[in-house]
Amino acid sequence: MQVLSRALIVVGCLVLIPVTAVVTAAAKQRFADGPNRLFSGGRLVAGELHAGAEPEWSFVKDVATIELQLLDPPRSRRIWTAEHDGKLYVWSGYMGTAVGRLWKRWPIQAERDGRAVVRIDGKRYERQLVRIRSGAVLDGIAAAIRDKYPSQVTRASVEAGDSWVFEAAPR
Repeated sequence: MQVLSRALIVVGCLVLIPVTAVVTAAAKQRFADGPNRLFSGGRLVAGELHAGAEPEWSFVKDVATIELQLLDPPRSRRIWTAEHDGKLYVWSGYMGTAVGRLWKRWPIQAERDGRAVVRIDGKRYERQLVRIRSGAVLDGIAAAIRDKYPSQVTRASVEAGDSWVFEAAPR
């Protein structure tokens, strides 16, 4: 019995080491300038802040992910993006499921307060995330998303609430 007890303590300690490392890394990243590959980050502070005319967003067709930070709460994450008709879009899938709504809180936060900063190739842009719930424009946006990523987003999935699409409009 004593051997089993000691073995359980050793196994428990061995499990606790990587768990503690992951939790520590996640907590530390919350105060960093931007996210890393695994964890969300803090405010996006580095990089020139864009000023002037609205950019021609077609260049994001060659950008795999962007960094998106909401102002409230001030957390950043890596996210896919698409361009359609000269406008920048971000989206979140799985919003029609309980797991998706727990896992992806940023869309709900963005709907409450859409003020955001995006950083693309080191340059920051102040944006206002505006949710698009329906309309013919979703056909083009969904096609742009599917052309770029292995996504199943469609106009119907957005209108059903399974996917949430936001235009990253000028502030």
